[in-house]
Amino acid sequence: MHIATCVWQEKAAAMGAAAGGRAGECRVSLVALLAAAGRALNCVVSFVVFSFLDVLDMVLCLVYKVVDYAVEAEWKPCYCSAAAREGGGGGGVAGGAAGAKGALSFVAPRAAAAAGPKVVRLSSSSANKMQLEDVSDTLYVRASLLSDATRKPGPIAPALTVSPAIAELIRGKIDRAPRPPRQAPCWSDCDCKMCHSWSTGSRASHLYVHVQAPPPPPPGAGEQEAVIFIHGFISSSVFWTETVFPAFSLAARGRYRMFAVDLLGFGRSPKPADSLYTLREHLEMIERSVLQRYRLKSFHVVAHSLGSVLALALAVKYPGAVKSLTLLAPPYFPVPEEEAGAATQYVMRRVAPRRVWPPIAFGASMACWYEHVSRTICLTICRHHRVWNRLFRIFTRNKMRTFLIEAFMCHTHNAAWHTLHNIMCLSASKMGAYLDVVAGQLSCKVALFHGRDDELLPVECTLAVGARVPRARVTVYDNKDHITIVVGQEKLFAAELEAIWRSAAQD
Repeated sequence: MHIATCVWQEKAAAMGAAAGGRAGECRVSLVALLAAAGRALNCVVSFVVFSFLDVLDMVLCLVYKVVDYAVEAEWKPCYCSAAAREGGGGGGVAGGAAGAKGALSFVAPRAAAAAGPKVVRLSSSSANKMQLEDVSDTLYVRASLLSDATRKPGPIAPALTVSPAIAELIRGKIDRAPRPPRQAPCWSDCDCKMCHSWSTGSRASHLYVHVQAPPPPPPGAGEQEAVIFIHGFISSSVFWTETVFPAFSLAARGRYRMFAVDLLGFGRSPKPADSLYTLREHLEMIERSVLQRYRLKSFHVVAHSLGSVLALALAVKYPGAVKSLTLLAPPYFPVPEEEAGAATQYVMRRVAPRRVWPPIAFGASMACWYEHVSRTICLTICRHHRVWNRLFRIFTRNKMRTFLIEAFMCHTHNAAWHTLHNIMCLSASKMGAYLDVVAGQLSCKVALFHGRDDELLPVECTLAVGARVPRARVTVYDNKDHITIVVGQEKLFAAELEAIWRSAAQD
């Protein structure tokens, strides 16, 4: 009886396992089917929404031209004035019948072999050329969703003819003579004291820098070390000062001088209307406002997202000064060989995939692809950030900290638009070379952090950096995204930073 019972139990268990296996397979199939249906729905809705935004951006272009002229008596050019066409020959400068006298012609390199700087000529007969190696062609070449969906596979080598107004815009911003920056904000930008305080006194020539430093050490005591914190896109120094700064130990606060900058165009820093916000300009302002002003000879660097590009550029320029390099969610997208001729376009499509889901990708797509839609968003949100801050406090009954309102809403459209294209998109042509220098010529500690749930910059970005810099220590946090990699685990991350700095000091 006992044996029979055991046999019966085994058969019942086997039958139950088989039934459970079939049920599990059905559930997996159902989940896969729902996922495929969700992706298809996302594609269809995205096509409709972004096709509408293509049209809306053209309408807003006309609206803003009229309003700008009515309010400021100035006809402001915009980049959508450039008429893109698939280019013909060679690696020269477009000319001839491409445009009228005074127009701006531009040709992007057709292949990766064209490694020289982009060249712009003001007219087909003019010998006056401007070097635009710091300006991303994604400012000019942003195909509509329909034309992008029907384009042939492979990279695009765009040739552009830009209106005379754009020619003057570029000429004025690159070859501008030394002159005081325009102090009055654009009518669509915020003019509050916090956003515009840089226009008074001599602050227009320096970034806003939040400094947290211990008292000077007594004679014979150990030297205090400097740490530079660089925030990411659409952010400010409060991303650091309201999170990890209060979480540092007393020992760290007594040993390290911490400098958190507001990048050019963001937070409380200057927001010049005539700037292209190139990597060169951002880097020069960091040098002037931190390295030179505080006479730093050596320092650690901590950077988040887009700030990682600036951190790498700083490390490459000062290889002997950097003690450690800590990058959070670095935007590194290795460009496939077949896309090498249009690397900036490839990065733009990765960062801003023109999808309505996830929401952060939708926001990035509107910010990157649509010049006038993104200006409308800045007009609605950034210009009225004080109102949004009050509403947020009312609805949450002051139960939630609102420092992220200041972090994400205190910038101008001109700064955000140019920084996104000239730093993030143009990083395609710079990141690889920077990482090779860090791997081969720098001896500093390199630490990389990423959230596995980051929907803006996938974790593969950090893994690719780790593969390019083999000595880098890579940490991936589960259940953390682009923001919660710091916000919500401030003490843990502060302890990680202190450990990195101690380790660097022991080498």
